[in-house]
Amino acid sequence: MATLEKIRSKAGLLVLVVGLALFAFIIGDFLNSGSTYFRQTQERVAKVDGEVIKIQDYQGRIDEMTEMYKMQSGQTNLPEEYMNQIRQSVFDAMVQEIVLDEATDKLGMAVSPEELFDMVQGENISPMIQQMQMFVNPQTGQFDKTALLNFLKTIDDDNIASYPADQQAQLLQARNFWLFWEKNIKRQRLEQKYTTLLSKAVAANVLDAKEAFNDAAENSDIVYAMQSYASIPDSTIEVSKSEIEKLYNQRKELYKQKEGKVIKYIAVDIRPSQEDYDKASADIESLKEEFTTSEKVADIVNENSEVPYMDAFFTENAFDPEMKQFATTSEVGAVYGPVFDNDKYRMFKLVDKKMGPDSVKVSHIMLANGDEARTTALADSLMNVLKNGGDFAALAKEFSADQAAENGGELGWFTEITALRGVNEDFKNAVFSTPVNEIAKVKSLYGTHLVKVTEKTANVNKYKVADIDMTVSPSSKTYSNIYNELNQFISQNNDLAKLDEAAKEAGYNLIAGVNVTADNQTLGSIKNSRPVIRWAFQNDKGKISEIFECDDKFVIAGVEGTVKEGYRSVASLTPALKAEIAAQKKGEKIAADLKAKNLTSVEAYADAMGSKVDSVKFINFGTRRISGIGVEPKLNAMVSLAEVGQVSAPVAGNNGVYVFKVYDRNKDAKEYNEAEEIKTLDASNAYRFGFQAIQSLVNKADVEDNRIRFF
Repeated sequence: MATLEKIRSKAGLLVLVVGLALFAFIIGDFLNSGSTYFRQTQERVAKVDGEVIKIQDYQGRIDEMTEMYKMQSGQTNLPEEYMNQIRQSVFDAMVQEIVLDEATDKLGMAVSPEELFDMVQGENISPMIQQMQMFVNPQTGQFDKTALLNFLKTIDDDNIASYPADQQAQLLQARNFWLFWEKNIKRQRLEQKYTTLLSKAVAANVLDAKEAFNDAAENSDIVYAMQSYASIPDSTIEVSKSEIEKLYNQRKELYKQKEGKVIKYIAVDIRPSQEDYDKASADIESLKEEFTTSEKVADIVNENSEVPYMDAFFTENAFDPEMKQFATTSEVGAVYGPVFDNDKYRMFKLVDKKMGPDSVKVSHIMLANGDEARTTALADSLMNVLKNGGDFAALAKEFSADQAAENGGELGWFTEITALRGVNEDFKNAVFSTPVNEIAKVKSLYGTHLVKVTEKTANVNKYKVADIDMTVSPSSKTYSNIYNELNQFISQNNDLAKLDEAAKEAGYNLIAGVNVTADNQTLGSIKNSRPVIRWAFQNDKGKISEIFECDDKFVIAGVEGTVKEGYRSVASLTPALKAEIAAQKKGEKIAADLKAKNLTSVEAYADAMGSKVDSVKFINFGTRRISGIGVEPKLNAMVSLAEVGQVSAPVAGNNGVYVFKVYDRNKDAKEYNEAEEIKTLDASNAYRFGFQAIQSLVNKADVEDNRIRFF
């Protein structure tokens, strides 16, 4: 009881303690959930109609496409502008996938596993696969389904782990390559089904077909005179504020704008100094004597030139004009240069020349690397069989370890340089020295090759040229001087309002009033300038940036203001709208003045206009751009309707007022084919739907784009 009494006496304190504990538990849970929400928000690259695209997923797709590009291009490192294009392409694809899935889910539309199988290895192989060079038969130039099936069989091997490490990596890379394209084929098929459904809702009829045929079948030849709107001073034309606002309101939906920043910036070229040019000149001049006399030409080139030495003979067609002139007119051992052009010093030496075939056609049997003794024994055995009349193509199909086996080992045509770069120097030497239909044995990184030369082109003059190329680059001293001068300028001029005048005094070219949006990848034409745009979106009006190095330029920027998402203001569009209304009024005035003169010939109109008579042929209703005139749809229409030999009334166009006379009209001899015209129109509609339908879904979607936070 005493204990209970003690507890009761402390009841208020206990309530407070328990309350604080509960509060701590609740607030802790809230903070943890808030932290999770904040982290999720930070990871969000975009949100499309409520569906989130996370940075991990987006980056994964970028990495995937980057690897595909590297595989197909053979490049190991991609320039930043390529990466920007890949990021944009991936983003567009992910947004399109979301909106397309929304639309097709509502329709119950999908691509079934059976459909996909048919497109990748069935009877209706996707055109995307058929166009891949790896599945094209080099003999026929046509798609080879057997090559495709063999490839799929190879990458579907469950025992990849049993292969050597380098082959495992190649197989996994090939498997990823295939899965990438399989996903794209499935996506393309779904898009095709959706757009085909929509295009079937708009079918051309007989009236459409007849009109389209007539528009294109009848061509008119005219003489004309034109009075430009520039002939009337703008100061004589009054355009009211209400007229501008009326035109603005009529077109307001065309003036939507994204959130943006208005910036001013200075871009300074990182260029070599005179000292750099002098040093480069001295460096290459110092090599001339050794280059002329030494037999170790390859070492001199590889140590000093940005272009490695190629120990191969070339025909004159492979050279640029300067090198061609030198090679074809010089004796072996001659040296040309140094010469300077386009920031580069060059010096050539004619190492050798000879007569020989430009190209050779080669087949091979490739024995993959493995047990060396076993491989050597097999190679020797096959060589004996071949020397005794064995069928090379049949042996290649049985023993060769590469895809060429299916074509009897045929590799196609090689020049010396493609043989050198594609395999190695031993391979190049073997195929160009071995007589036609003879066999040679060559080793490479890929394995042991038994090569057979099946054809050679006719002998031509060939040249081996050593080329030292030295591009003059800014030295570290020059780089530092340019940077330090600009840095000093910033430190002394940190007031954005006074930056224009300060830049002018310092000799810098400042560009102001530049609008950038979050999806702009570059600032004007400045390469790798995306960081400048990201900085602008992270800072407020009046801020001046640090120095950014953008490829071959140093850039500083200042934020002039923010453009809110919505519609462009009337004030920002007033100059353009005013000019358009003024042109319309000029047209009305010129046309009225000309009509009042009651002239009867194009020549008389030309005199009244202060212009000359000109002519143009082959105008029809569908002509997009009239030769020598430009885009004038009103003129197209009036010419198509005019009587032959009749002088027209004045026609107010985009650029001026025209008067014309049709002096000849020709009808296409092609006969009207209703079915063919309808088919052509339907195909055109399908193409337009394919282009517009998905973009229309994207335009209507609620897209929140946060990429500026990450890239």
